[in-house]
Amino acid sequence: MCEGSLHPRPKGRGIRDPPRSRCNNRNSGNTSMNDRKLYRLFAFSLVASSVILYFIEYLLMGDTGSIFSMFVGNLAFLPINVLLVTLVIHKLLNDMEKSNRIEKLNMVIGTFFSQTGTRLLAFFSEADPGIEEIRKYLIVRKDWSEKEFSDVSRRLKNYDYAIRAGALDLPGLRDFLEQRNDSLLRLLENPVMLEHETFTELLRAAFHLTEELLNRKDLDELPPSDLEHLEGDVRRVYSLLVYEWVAYMEYLKDNYPYLFSLSMRTNPFDREASPVVK
Repeated sequence: MCEGSLHPRPKGRGIRDPPRSRCNNRNSGNTSMNDRKLYRLFAFSLVASSVILYFIEYLLMGDTGSIFSMFVGNLAFLPINVLLVTLVIHKLLNDMEKSNRIEKLNMVIGTFFSQTGTRLLAFFSEADPGIEEIRKYLIVRKDWSEKEFSDVSRRLKNYDYAIRAGALDLPGLRDFLEQRNDSLLRLLENPVMLEHETFTELLRAAFHLTEELLNRKDLDELPPSDLEHLEGDVRRVYSLLVYEWVAYMEYLKDNYPYLFSLSMRTNPFDREASPVVK
């Protein structure tokens, strides 16, 4: 039985972390030692293979001068070989890894919009008095090119997002966000989010809005000053949300046409949108 596997309650004031198990430390040390042995064995195998191959070449050719000349030539090429391995191949591997991370990131973003983001857009757009100014630009079509998406993103940067908190169903918004609170927190804690600063900022803003609403007991009797404060929080989420939604729609169009089709049919800005294919 490994020592340190059972920890009695420490005496005195305060709570101390239990001592680390000696068994765990021993296992960790054994793993590290085994890794060093494998590296040494691998290095020795490479050197031994090289010596054996040069010896076979000597037996076949019997000319040490030529063999030495070839050895020097191979040695001269070694820096270029290192350059190719460390720069070119390393870059290819990094690009592949980055592509995989981006794919995982967009899967997370897709989960957010399917569970939370699209409903939030419907909440906010209904309370946006100027929505008609941009609604027609947010009816995404299957024949859109990169230029159309870029034009919409540029328009969104200049949009006011003049949403009024008093026009929102604040109790309904609070209940909805409370139901999604755990999922928002898990998304925010996901390390893959570090790859996407703007989406991480959106999650922070949504989580902050949730906290603001949950900390108010009566959302129907708020003073104008507090409504103005909430408007700032709502606008922050709304502006980031619309921008990320457009970017996500472009990603779906380029990579997943079947998901893009459903997203078009459930577009929160399209009043005629229907999931039923007509």
